[in-house]
Amino acid sequence: MFAANGFAFATWMSRIPDIRDHLGLSPGQLSVLLLAISIGSLVGLPLAGRLLERWGPLLGTRLAILAAAVGLVGASAMVEVAPSFVWIAPFLAVFGLGNGVWDVSQNLEGATVEQRMGRAIMPWFHAAFSGGTVLGSLTGAGAIVIGVPVQLHIPVVVLIAGGTAWLASSGFLPSPSEPRTGQMPPTSSVARTSAWLEPRTWLVGVMVMAASFTEGTANDWMAVAFVSGHHVPSSMGVLGVSIFLTAMTLTRVLGTKALDRYGRVVLLSGLFATATIGCLMVVFGNLVVAYAGAAVWGIGASLGFPVGMSAASDEPMRAAARLSVVSTLGYTAFLGGPPLLGFLGDHVGPLNALLAVGVAALLAIAVVPAARPRREDPR
Repeated sequence: MFAANGFAFATWMSRIPDIRDHLGLSPGQLSVLLLAISIGSLVGLPLAGRLLERWGPLLGTRLAILAAAVGLVGASAMVEVAPSFVWIAPFLAVFGLGNGVWDVSQNLEGATVEQRMGRAIMPWFHAAFSGGTVLGSLTGAGAIVIGVPVQLHIPVVVLIAGGTAWLASSGFLPSPSEPRTGQMPPTSSVARTSAWLEPRTWLVGVMVMAASFTEGTANDWMAVAFVSGHHVPSSMGVLGVSIFLTAMTLTRVLGTKALDRYGRVVLLSGLFATATIGCLMVVFGNLVVAYAGAAVWGIGASLGFPVGMSAASDEPMRAAARLSVVSTLGYTAFLGGPPLLGFLGDHVGPLNALLAVGVAALLAIAVVPAARPRREDPR
């Protein structure tokens, strides 16, 4: 599920330069298309909790997959026939909406599996998403090299990714929103309380916002910061991002043992501090130190988001609603943070603007205790 989601999303993003050139889009017009995906996602994410609670994870996920597929295929078809780029935006909004619900549903299922296994494995699922994005980017680059048109490339990928996710959803465990033996029934006042009104959910959401900002800023601005601040060519700027992504993905794969051993609060506090150190190394170090700092930053940014998903799902009966809230807050920072950093960069330069990431990571340490499991667990 996670890998298929990342594969489909990265495939579309890999073809944006071709779409921009084919339609002759200005930067502002291209921003409208990218904003359409963001708007759709920010509509789908808060709705996901209600939809999954009403329809169940299996039906809700499959409807989300269908919506995302229709949006992507429709957008790719409109690239060739639409009289204006404006006609593409509604399809991308549908894709964003489906993708938002898909994201919440896969995290809900990942949390259910994690709880059944009794150990921390959510970072593995997010590592799979990262792997899917790498595969999508590479295959997109290959399709561009051999001249595969967008109108063929996107539907084939949608068929592969959507079909894989559809089949994977067949193995979903029973809905975690169903009360287990000894749990409070869903008609209780606790169940009726909106997840948006729960202080712990908001604190976990704030932590995830900081993690999303830390990750999203690196994805969008690190290469630019290396080029403008350390005066390296574009290829060497991309190397900094690659180092960051590699370190983050490896830590997600290997860090689960440390999570089980030391617990969420201790490990996340250390990782957010690590992200701050990595940020300082990138901004103030020489080129070698800066590249090392990109790796340190990647390690520090690795577990905040997936562990936040786990924390939001600690109580299965309310998991869908709380995941919806936390995901909405997280993706708001992921999508909105980097543009805000760009405005800051206009005043202090892209490299120095990255210091905002260190500040956000330090602030996150204050709310990390909210992620402590809601079980009889000393962590």
